[in-house]
Amino acid sequence: RQNRLSERGKQLYKRRSQTIERSFADAKELHGLRYARYRGLAKVREQCLLIAVAQNIKKMALLLSKRGKGFVIRLIYQI
Repeated sequence: RQNRLSERGKQLYKRRSQTIERSFADAKELHGLRYARYRGLAKVREQCLLIAVAQNIKKMALLLSKRGKGFVIRLIYQI
């Protein structure tokens, strides 16, 4: 609580709505996280992890598209 009330904590808490909360909202609206498709903790956890993977892949694709074709080619040849 003390960290949250500090100046740095206030700045981070402001950014939370733009980063963390946006991710949850996208998962609910775009990826079907509003309702569980399966029953049981293990299967619901699997659904959540798959949604997180999809979101991360989308972020990576967006980042790579912004950096340009040359960056993607260098990245591929590094592997």
